[in-house]
Amino acid sequence: MVFYFSATGNSLWVAQYISNAFNEPLCDVSDFIRKQTKVGNRYALRDEAEMLFFVFPVHSWGPALVMQRFIRELQLDGLKGNRVFAIGTCGDDCGYTDRIFSKSLAEKGIFLEAFFSLKMPNNYILMRGFGIDPEQVKNEKLALAPHAMEQIVQAINARNYSESMILRTGMSWLKSYVVYPAFKNFMVGRQFFRTTDVCISCGLCAKICPTGTIVMLQGKPVWEGKECVQCTACIHRCPVQAIEFGRVSVGKGRYVHPVLVRKN
Repeated sequence: MVFYFSATGNSLWVAQYISNAFNEPLCDVSDFIRKQTKVGNRYALRDEAEMLFFVFPVHSWGPALVMQRFIRELQLDGLKGNRVFAIGTCGDDCGYTDRIFSKSLAEKGIFLEAFFSLKMPNNYILMRGFGIDPEQVKNEKLALAPHAMEQIVQAINARNYSESMILRTGMSWLKSYVVYPAFKNFMVGRQFFRTTDVCISCGLCAKICPTGTIVMLQGKPVWEGKECVQCTACIHRCPVQAIEFGRVSVGKGRYVHPVLVRKN
């Protein structure tokens, strides 16, 4: 099984690549969270040959909070000798995301065989100094991704893993153990999203919100509660770019992976 979370399509593309390479079905963890019941997120493995993959974006040098929540609530039946892997997509580097996620899994009795990271186009635009990649950089990252994924597949098949397959560029401890907790404590739940007059009331933002934070009231989206994890799905995937995050996102571009352009 390939458990994945994807906001703008980067991790969806990776999940589809892994699904095709290892003949494992796809499962969007957002569906589990939206339909959560009192029994939690329960999944029964088919047999010992089934492989488990967790694919998600790296947010502020740590695992996407949607995936972390899924892991906390996951009830996994039949795990016995199954191979388990995780792949994090990131704009530049992932810090110590591998260590944080490995610990989250271990607390559930799930142990990673290997973690990989893959460089993909940037999409975080909710703070000053952050923005999407220039067109040339974006295209270069997309062009290099298939070769990088083939290397990951080969490493898994050969059981030959290298630390170089985890992208780090320095100050990893500071990024993952100071900045990432600050992101969780001070940025998550902030309600600065708004719509402009060009909103067409299509409801896509509410439909794709992984935490159910967005509701449609009188034909317009409203961000309610404190569940928003700043995944950026709504602001990037709006078909008319009608969503802004206060003033900080104004004038910044939007990014959606081609796999979602085709899907939509």
